[in-house]
Amino acid sequence: MFAVIMAGGSGTRFWPASRRSMPKQFLDITGKGPMLVETCNRLKPLVRDDQMVVVLGAPHEARARSLLGDRPIRLVAEPVGRNTAPCIGLGAIIAKSMGCEDAVAFLPADHFIAEPERFLDDLEEAGRAALDGGIVTLGIVPTRPETGYGYIHAPGDGKDSSRILAVDRFVEKPDLDTARTYMASGEYYWNAGIFVATPDTILREIREHLPELSRGLEEVAEALDEKHFEAVLSGVYHRLQGVSFDYGVMEKTRGPVRVIPSRCGWSDVGSWMGLYELLDDRRDLNGNLARGEALLEDCRGVLVSGGSGRLVACLGLQDCLVVETRDAVLVADLRKSQGVRKIVQRLEREGKEKWL
Repeated sequence: MFAVIMAGGSGTRFWPASRRSMPKQFLDITGKGPMLVETCNRLKPLVRDDQMVVVLGAPHEARARSLLGDRPIRLVAEPVGRNTAPCIGLGAIIAKSMGCEDAVAFLPADHFIAEPERFLDDLEEAGRAALDGGIVTLGIVPTRPETGYGYIHAPGDGKDSSRILAVDRFVEKPDLDTARTYMASGEYYWNAGIFVATPDTILREIREHLPELSRGLEEVAEALDEKHFEAVLSGVYHRLQGVSFDYGVMEKTRGPVRVIPSRCGWSDVGSWMGLYELLDDRRDLNGNLARGEALLEDCRGVLVSGGSGRLVACLGLQDCLVVETRDAVLVADLRKSQGVRKIVQRLEREGKEKWL
């Protein structure tokens, strides 16, 4: 089995720790090392290093190579970010050029998995199922009525004992009441953005539903072994429009799409609140989580993340987030940490590049 690891995200919701020069996937978010390295290590029992492809932003290629050392993992640098459909298409081309005819797992570089063995079992099962030319996705069995994730609807008929279900539709992020209904039904799963398919299946679906992208990928494929490959890739990418694989392919495909319900302890660690929830076993008796040099007095439900070595002292705070780096400090309502990207957007609008 091959794996294409998507490592081109910007991680804006983890500002100010995550920056353009050091996005989330290169940070030690969970305390187990850089998330990209953690993802590669997690896959290793199922996927050899020389069967892994990491698709990442061009400015981060040197850092990724430094982190991965002499491991024979293939790095492919996107000249500009264009969302997940071009990334997955490019990964499919590279995997095919490396001789892959079997299934490929396409997955993000910055997710957390509490039960890696169960996760690998699910991926392996998905790989076998995908050999018939369909696309298989992992659907995370929800543990709460979550409004921050998209959902996969896959009703069971009560007769089939198979763990692989036919997908009815992909659903956008719901409101809280709808999310509660989804969870109670037992027919909805969190969309983790993990897809398993052969390279030929991916390229066929892109050809049918995203013809402009398909033509660009054909140009790239023709130049793979040429000296001017990077110039061709840059020219193609700069004229592409960004589109997600979910929207561009999964919501339109007429081919077989199935889901494997997974209980692998998945988290996208998508915000500071997500990290706080994930590390519940590291909180103190007052629900505080402190990383770095921190002193909390009369505080409850507070997350402090220090990064410069300076002491962060908090007094009388509740449900607060404090993130300290060498050049920026974020203080926020922890429950509203999904909105941190608004600060990044404002910095962009105001041209304050030094803090991006």
